[in-house]
Amino acid sequence: MPDPVMLIIRDGWGINPGGREKREENGDATLLARTPFHDTLYRDYPGGKLSASGADVGLPDGQMGNSEVGHLNLGAGRIVYQDLTRINKAIADGELARNQVLQEALAGAHGHRLHLLGLVSDGGVHSHYLHLIALANAAREAGVKEIFVHAFTDGRDTSPTGGAGYLKTCAQELEKSGAKIVTVVGRYFAMDRDRRWDRTKRAWDAIVLGRGELCKSSPSAAVGRQYSLGKTDEFMPPLIFSYADEQRVRDGDSVLFFNFRADRARQLSQAFLLKDFDGFDREVWPEVHFVTLAQYDVTYSSPFIFQPMELVHILGEVVSVAGKSQLRIAETEKYAHVTYFFNGGIERPFPGEDRKLVPSPKVATYDLQPEMSGREVTDEVLARMANYDLIILNFANPDMVGHTGLLDAGIKAVETVDECIGRIVSKLLELDGKCLVTADHGNCEQMRNADGSPNTAHTKYLVHCIYVAKDAQKFRLRDGILADVAPTLLFLLGLPQPKEMTGHNFRAHFPEDRDLLERSTICGHYLVERDFQLSIECSRPSRSDSLQKANSIFRRCFLPNRPPHERERTIGFHKSAPSDRDFRITE
Repeated sequence: MPDPVMLIIRDGWGINPGGREKREENGDATLLARTPFHDTLYRDYPGGKLSASGADVGLPDGQMGNSEVGHLNLGAGRIVYQDLTRINKAIADGELARNQVLQEALAGAHGHRLHLLGLVSDGGVHSHYLHLIALANAAREAGVKEIFVHAFTDGRDTSPTGGAGYLKTCAQELEKSGAKIVTVVGRYFAMDRDRRWDRTKRAWDAIVLGRGELCKSSPSAAVGRQYSLGKTDEFMPPLIFSYADEQRVRDGDSVLFFNFRADRARQLSQAFLLKDFDGFDREVWPEVHFVTLAQYDVTYSSPFIFQPMELVHILGEVVSVAGKSQLRIAETEKYAHVTYFFNGGIERPFPGEDRKLVPSPKVATYDLQPEMSGREVTDEVLARMANYDLIILNFANPDMVGHTGLLDAGIKAVETVDECIGRIVSKLLELDGKCLVTADHGNCEQMRNADGSPNTAHTKYLVHCIYVAKDAQKFRLRDGILADVAPTLLFLLGLPQPKEMTGHNFRAHFPEDRDLLERSTICGHYLVERDFQLSIECSRPSRSDSLQKANSIFRRCFLPNRPPHERERTIGFHKSAPSDRDFRITE
């Protein structure tokens, strides 16, 4: 078996620019924790920083990254434009209101009611409240008279107490369409993804059976009252804002789930869609026209408004076609990310791709067990490592515990992951393997807000990328984006980079090649490289023979690290200064 190549994803482990000086103030679990192995990696191996947010991962500028987006970009080797960006554009262009699937759903709501379900925040990870408002406006324009909103409060991708403000903003905007918020329930119940069906039932009972605390105040006021009782958005108990027989979903109604991310929308969707559903006793199964904003599962019969993206020649596919073996491994919380999302939204494994799911611990919140299943994941990796060409591995702890906002637990999570990676890398080096250690986005490096309150959301900070191998000292890494990881892994595997991958191999050339370039006199010209910018230093104007010699060295030393679409370019010279001493390569 060839030397294994591994990608280790420390989910939610970013780089806080405040550094050690502000680690207490920022609640930076990565710097407050004891991380002897990370310290060794950072000191002894080449590393760079990768952008994992905003336009660099296909999100709107300034939008924090998330696990779904991060793994899509990591696996695709290109910037993957996300559903959030696509939907925002469709709203701005008027395309959403004209969408045929949406129009059919709204037509079906005439004479009945339209129920809009989803997460109400601007977190942008699973949904955005502006999408809710746009859908309600489209429904009003289509003549729908009764529009009911069943709002899920966030508290993970946004502030734990931001929900009251979002609900107030939405209620004001929804008045224009005649829509009203009739149910509020926390995402802990409505958006479980780990088959904890007792949680999903709480949401179902509120939406379909009208069970919950009946409230006479506004939704924002009622949620504010829950804050005073110690509840936060994620764990908001079901609140009902009208008579149960009025607000609940009934036969003949239309239901539109406006989350665009699939993983946390599936369980509640199954309760509406599946005749043989056995997650819990539904008591009532209303016959509804069920529509989703995006495709949640290829097996669902329900229509969806936005078609999924089709990504070809992604990392898993290229490795499979080359006849190499690969392993994807994570615990439950991140299993979908190293499989479905890493494979560009494809459920099925590629030929030669094995998968291992390690169950996450059954605890209410992960601060109660910040180690999660990290050590069990590690044991599985150690047992299987020698059998695969490529291993994609995720440690969920920094992200999942980071979402609790509890710093002591976050520190323990980081220390656990550091210990686990130390064990894995030691064995990998014994096998002459190579690995990249990186993350999909930041989180646990900022667990305190400026006012001292807990921060439970992701960050927009850069993430580490460290190259670990016996020959690592011959290389250095440049900074880049998540899309650069797949091309680099292909380079380590000795496989060509497909043209669809627009990311760059960020592992720099051998220092001896750099020295050769800096020493080589080409008819009085010197080809030099500084900060990955090529230039020519010369004592007289260029001649054709110098161009040929420069091209030869350039192609041998630099092009192997460049994507295919750059390998056909040649070197030319142009003056960039009045003298003949400063010339720069143009491609």
